[in-house]
Amino acid sequence: MVATSVREDLERDLGCLDLLGCIHGLNERDQMVFQLLQQAEEGLTVDDAADRLDCERSTAYRSISRLLEVDVVAQEQVNYEHGGYYYVFRPRTPKEVAHDMQRSLNDWYAAIGQLIQEFEDRYSQDSDDREKQSLQSCS
Repeated sequence: MVATSVREDLERDLGCLDLLGCIHGLNERDQMVFQLLQQAEEGLTVDDAADRLDCERSTAYRSISRLLEVDVVAQEQVNYEHGGYYYVFRPRTPKEVAHDMQRSLNDWYAAIGQLIQEFEDRYSQDSDDREKQSLQSCS
């Protein structure tokens, strides 16, 4: 993933899936898996996702793991009648995901605001010190 500046992100046209990538650091494959899960009428297994995206099971598993890690997908254990189980994955509701993204954005905004204030305080003080030194040397 290539790092971009905030200015570059603001100047390009972001789509809904790009937003997931920006906020959660998801790659293109992760976003495709998320979209697949959103479009599925029922939850999907890792094998289902791999088959539908025509990729290796391990690739689908990595993407689903990342989606679980950032909490945009839920995992449900389904038990077989005679023992054993498998997992089915479903996306969280759009409202839940949007709420979490808004919370993350608010947290980021607050942290950046604090850093900007620290920047101003630090460099204003350095500027004031240089100005005082300049005035003292003139006296």
